[in-house]
Amino acid sequence: MSSAPLKIARLNANQADFNHHLDALLAWEGVSDKAVNERVEEIIAAVRQRGDAAVVEYTARFDALDASSMADLTLDRARLELALERISPEQRQALEVAAERVRLYHEHQRQDSWRYTEADGTVLGQKITPLDRVGLYVPGGKASYPSSVLMNAIPAKVAGVPEVVMVVPTPRGEINELVLAAACLAGVDRVFSIGGAQAVAALAYGTESVPQVDKIVGPGNIYVATAKRAVFGQVGIDMIAGPSEILVVCDGQTDPDWIAMDLFSQAEHDEDAQSILLSPDAAFLDAVEASLNKLLGSLERADMVRISLETRGALIKVESLDQACDIANRIAAEHLELSVADPEALLPKIRHAGAIFMGRHTPEALGDYCAGPNHVLPTSGTARFSSPLGVYDFQKRSSIIFCSPDGASVLGKTASVLARGESLTAHARSAEYRIKG
Repeated sequence: MSSAPLKIARLNANQADFNHHLDALLAWEGVSDKAVNERVEEIIAAVRQRGDAAVVEYTARFDALDASSMADLTLDRARLELALERISPEQRQALEVAAERVRLYHEHQRQDSWRYTEADGTVLGQKITPLDRVGLYVPGGKASYPSSVLMNAIPAKVAGVPEVVMVVPTPRGEINELVLAAACLAGVDRVFSIGGAQAVAALAYGTESVPQVDKIVGPGNIYVATAKRAVFGQVGIDMIAGPSEILVVCDGQTDPDWIAMDLFSQAEHDEDAQSILLSPDAAFLDAVEASLNKLLGSLERADMVRISLETRGALIKVESLDQACDIANRIAAEHLELSVADPEALLPKIRHAGAIFMGRHTPEALGDYCAGPNHVLPTSGTARFSSPLGVYDFQKRSSIIFCSPDGASVLGKTASVLARGESLTAHARSAEYRIKG
């Protein structure tokens, strides 16, 4: 690891070319290249045509697994329960606490069907129905995230989804017991130790062993993301996620070591992750930069963190916290920390953010694991129009319309005029048949 000083960008929001520099900093192109697209299309076509045989073949090739059939790649409920027994008591307690907090939070999101009756007896309403079956993709091997299992499976179960099917690759036979234990606690119904584009294709189209699902959620590599994009329409998907992001707004009064570590917490995800600090206090920015240099060497992923911060990170001097809020809305970050004395005062000014962490004692890391709200969040500025994953993502809404004879007669006259205006004669006559004498 290099011991050279960290070269993180320093910007001033009042400099003439600030917008140009910010645009360059935020730019990220997540579209797969042609070779990846072609490979994914080939894999999806093979799985659609040959089912289990193709999935087993690709799994043996890409994950170096000696599997002869899907039976070798299927983990039953007993195996998940065994994982729960194998992990340490401390790990089990942490998973149980996190699972319960995630469950309690998402129960507040549950929606109920509703209806109302008009004076003439016409009834209008909405019926809420859970999806029948959901597929959960979980990265496997050493880069495993049991927290993602909880965050994806629990909202689905709270929504009432009867069956959650999980796919998790086990490269070279590496099984992460924490992931399986999390699946056990989250109520996952079936698990297949497969991954990559072949797993996405199997979930989207179904094979002899893998049931077809209605929606696929969960993170993955570029092949997984490309496959999810390719099967969208055949099934629903949660999102095409970009690199992880954190934006910290600080008044200069938080311990600079704390802020440095908060910035590190996203930079250690991967080289493309983005960590940005906004503060009106130039001396504080200097102090945070000193903390970054002081603490960098203590991290296991120091090399990755350095690349992330030097290519996509920034310390930005703003004129005021109000200006910081304006810039925060422009960035629309996945994670926004308001590390200030009075975060409630800033909250009304924030329009765009995936999750908002309030105050000095609320680091983003708590949200990743156990605060309760979902950690599956919109990235790359999509918080302008997208929301965190939640119970509502696993429910459908159907409109309910019941017309009384009087109601049909009144509405039929309006529908007739509009339908004939659109030259849709059958529409008009269908409505006119219900008009009373």
